[in-house]
Amino acid sequence: MGQKEFLLLLKSNQNIIYKLVHLYANSEEDKKDFYQEIVLQAWKSYPDFRGDSKFSTWLYSICLHTIFTLIKKTNQIDYTDNLRQYEHHLTESANDEKEHLYQGIRSLQEVDKAIMTLHLDGYSNQEIAEIMGMTANLVGVKLHRAKQQLIKFLNQ
Repeated sequence: MGQKEFLLLLKSNQNIIYKLVHLYANSEEDKKDFYQEIVLQAWKSYPDFRGDSKFSTWLYSICLHTIFTLIKKTNQIDYTDNLRQYEHHLTESANDEKEHLYQGIRSLQEVDKAIMTLHLDGYSNQEIAEIMGMTANLVGVKLHRAKQQLIKFLNQ
């Protein structure tokens, strides 16, 4: 498993990094720092990737661990980031709805935000549990509660 393979896998899964950085970083500078640190940590950890899970699952785990570590170091979370700068990634007709959904997800607690993001990306409760280091039952409970909070937010 060499550098070329790593870069190909990273490129084909870079949307995971962009999405999580977008949800957790407070400023453009933070987003760049988070992205760089995630890529560095993924590269350092890549020799230990055994292929027991999908690369995307492994990358999600690296991303979340790195982001949570960086947040603890800076001890600041700001959920009021203006999402309009990312509208070029969204279709015109869905801009407002997607922006509102992202704002709702950003309003969740750190762990709930990660669980919801993984769920929306199609991961099963068992896969989320493996990534997050918790039981599938706890994931189910947290996911249900996060959905309820998100519904309240979206209906405001």
